[in-house]
Amino acid sequence: MVIRLRQYTGKIVSKNSKVSNTTQENLKSFNKKQSISGKVPGRTVGFSLMSALIIVAAFLMKMQSASNQFLDAALDSLIDVPGFKSDAWYLPDDSLFGFVEIAAGEFTMGSNPALDRLAYENERWSSLQRQGRVELPTYYVNRFETTRAQFNAYLAETNMPNRLSASNGDLNHPISNITWPEAVAYAKWLDMKLRSSAATPDALKSMLDDGARVSLPNEAEWEKAARGTDGRVFPWGSQPTSEYANFNSGEPRSVGDAVCSGCANGLSDMAGNVWEMTRSPFQEYPYNADDDAENLEEDALWIMRGGSFADGLNNIRTAVRGAVDPGVRNATIGFRVVISQL
Repeated sequence: MVIRLRQYTGKIVSKNSKVSNTTQENLKSFNKKQSISGKVPGRTVGFSLMSALIIVAAFLMKMQSASNQFLDAALDSLIDVPGFKSDAWYLPDDSLFGFVEIAAGEFTMGSNPALDRLAYENERWSSLQRQGRVELPTYYVNRFETTRAQFNAYLAETNMPNRLSASNGDLNHPISNITWPEAVAYAKWLDMKLRSSAATPDALKSMLDDGARVSLPNEAEWEKAARGTDGRVFPWGSQPTSEYANFNSGEPRSVGDAVCSGCANGLSDMAGNVWEMTRSPFQEYPYNADDDAENLEEDALWIMRGGSFADGLNNIRTAVRGAVDPGVRNATIGFRVVISQL
């Protein structure tokens, strides 16, 4: 199964685009008349031009003032978000800012229809085997999907208040309606903040200093975090239930609303709520992390995992693979971040 969501945009004219022939002829004609007449604009024209400039300047100042007021209001709304640290970019309020360590080692990736009758063909490892073994170094994954409050903190600090409207609503809900490049940009911003802050937990700072980075997970990192090392069909085990996941519903809910102490690695919402984008392009198995930076076309699809509130049971399994165009904005698609050495 590939869920392909495509967004079309109008033609973009770059700064290097040529002036049209019609425009060029008009300019030549105007210049010729000016050269023949030798006249210059009179006082009336000059006064009109000056008035127009004053009006434009006043309009821009008004727009800037409105933008600043909107930004101030957005920042005020972020003052108190229970369970999250207002002085640490609204990351979870615990000793590791919500990051959970995933130990180095192998795990089983892909689906075996004998164990998972809902498996799709694109989850098959190869023509010779159903599943494969993948080894990963130690990494950290956040317990929760990235929230609206966290994304708003990024938008506010990077002076993009015009985008704050995309993430209004319950601040503990997962951010959605953002593109793949915007998710990547958030991760890079958080990487910079964690590296430069004295408040960053020592374990995270040490890993970053050793060459790791904050990013979207690759799809192997996502799947290992979701299913653990015992090959679970769902984060909580092999049997379906609606107790621990938000699916077949009408809207997302606050991250962590469904407490699942038995879920792999104690992570929340790895099944349902919103699809989670990864940094892996859609390619056939077997998975190889070295392939993630190869064969990327301009119109590449990016893997997303976990299903959403709008999906059925078959799409919230730990091995399911969806895919999305990078420019798409959709209410069912969000992300979470990892600290990865890959």
